[in-house]
Amino acid sequence: MARKKEYIEEEVIDRAMHLFWQNGYENTSMKMLEREMGINKFSIYSSFGSKHGLFLESLKCYNSKIKNIFEKLKNASNGVEDIKQFFYDSVNISHQVGNKKGCLVTNTYNEFSESDDILIKNQMNVFMDNLKKVFIEKLKTDSTKDAETVLKQANFLLLAKHGLAAASRVNSQKEIEDYIEMTFKNI
Repeated sequence: MARKKEYIEEEVIDRAMHLFWQNGYENTSMKMLEREMGINKFSIYSSFGSKHGLFLESLKCYNSKIKNIFEKLKNASNGVEDIKQFFYDSVNISHQVGNKKGCLVTNTYNEFSESDDILIKNQMNVFMDNLKKVFIEKLKTDSTKDAETVLKQANFLLLAKHGLAAASRVNSQKEIEDYIEMTFKNI
């Protein structure tokens, strides 16, 4: 007979997500995960298959946490101002629990950029492609911009979002606000 889990899976995934978010995948050990999650290695392997499986679940958890700001961006109708608000919202979410971790997606994107890990690369590419598509739709609301300009600005904003995520880990609130304001000055 299978043993009953003595923990709530969503809670331990959330704890693991924060640990991966803070340290990255490679710098997070199984010992650290056991300690943070409050469960043993056997339970981690039994529930998630591996550290990699747990990491994939952590990415899903993070995506569900940022879903609201992504949906807010998609459903808003003020073009570039909506993207700018998304930049502010994305910085604010990383400070909700009182720490500066940047964006788990951007951190993962950077950490796995040279990796052959198809599963994680696919998740990152899907996220980035979806974000870029939304940026393009918002930029298209300005009828004075041709398709080439819209694409260039969407690419620029995607890269600026990566920069913002990295900067939000170490820069002051004023510096972050200046960065966002200057990013959108000529868009």
